[in-house]
Amino acid sequence: MINNYIHPLSIGGVTLKNNIILAPMAGVTDLPFRLLCARYGSALQCMEMVSAKAIMYNNKNTEALLEIHPDEMPVSLQLFGSDPEIMAAQAHRIEERPFAILDINMGCPVPKVVNNNEGSALMKNGKLVGEIVESIVKAIDKPVTVKIRKGFDDEHVNACEIAHIAQESGASAITVHGRTREQYYAGEADWDIIARVKQAVNIPVIGNGDVRCGKDAKRMLESTGCDGVAIGRAVRGNPFLFREVIHYLETGEELPVPTREETVSVILEHAEPSYKYEGEYTAVREMRKAIGWYSAGIKGGAKLRGRINEMETMEDLKEVVKCFMA
Repeated sequence: MINNYIHPLSIGGVTLKNNIILAPMAGVTDLPFRLLCARYGSALQCMEMVSAKAIMYNNKNTEALLEIHPDEMPVSLQLFGSDPEIMAAQAHRIEERPFAILDINMGCPVPKVVNNNEGSALMKNGKLVGEIVESIVKAIDKPVTVKIRKGFDDEHVNACEIAHIAQESGASAITVHGRTREQYYAGEADWDIIARVKQAVNIPVIGNGDVRCGKDAKRMLESTGCDGVAIGRAVRGNPFLFREVIHYLETGEELPVPTREETVSVILEHAEPSYKYEGEYTAVREMRKAIGWYSAGIKGGAKLRGRINEMETMEDLKEVVKCFMA
């Protein structure tokens, strides 16, 4: 090891094997994909966000989102909502499930979430942030973390204030995405705000935004002093990125790009649990999206993407992938 960029990370009473983690992404970090990321080295698998109210109302689709497999552990379950009592009650209700950490979503920029005063809308109400964190911390014994953004917009950059409130209310770690809600995912992530949050609190700070390779992860760790890195959009169709980043941080060496054969093998590996947990109809449609990501930038990828909408069954999927290899 050339330095200490890679190290175990303790969050509350949970110690992760390293400090490179899978960020939560709705529509991406489902169980089949989390299993792959765990295998390629991610130290913590963050689940798709789950509505506290949906849990309260016993929503059938939400039950599927709560599924956890032993091979992906440790897992962080991300809850969203805006009512401290409901969120605390539902956190307590599901605490027996095998997640290691409960994360509170304060970063989702999607209008239907924000317009309900949830997700990144919470960045506008520090008092409510404190009440939510404190109520959940009191309700469960597992560590509680918070994922926030730089602020709601450029006129309200308050990540340091919100992070401090969360810490004082009992949060065990903070993940900071370096964009405002108004930016969504446009422009560049502001890593300086991650550094400022790191200076503002004593609990672990995990940086998030624009880490696409090992060099990016190293730069983020060096420039911000953050304790860990959460990788999001760059791993879509690329769970190999965890292996690449960890190897680079440990050795300073870049790994070769995954071969077409390895990519195809992982596509099929991704499809198998999708079929098992979601059924053929849903699995095939989810894999259409995933194959689009896997094939980006690969020779012959455009041809593959041109055929994926023809897939209706798992046999179709295997045939399409087999043709890609020909």
